[in-house]
Amino acid sequence: MPFVTKLTFESGDREVLDRVVEDIKESAERKGVEMKGPHPRPATDLSAPQQKRLAPGDSFEAWNFQVYTRDVEIHGYDEFARRVAGDDYPASVHVSADVKQTKGLGRN
Repeated sequence: MPFVTKLTFESGDREVLDRVVEDIKESAERKGVEMKGPHPRPATDLSAPQQKRLAPGDSFEAWNFQVYTRDVEIHGYDEFARRVAGDDYPASVHVSADVKQTKGLGRN
């Protein structure tokens, strides 16, 4: 039974993220892999508080940043999906994988 591998790429650096997913897309096209995506999600705005240690109550302004997300689905082609999920990417790119087994039409 075929597998569907959904890969989620996240990064605070949109240019690096787009370059990574574009390279994957080009590789899939060259190898004839059935792939859907990359599908962009709206950027997530995050804020991290920062503290000074000079005097009680002193603090820096919060550090605000955005995280960009792209989703890719690979249908079948397990070896290609395994290679893509396990590749080395820039430190700013986080990859997570979700694999689901699908059933063909007319099967229980």
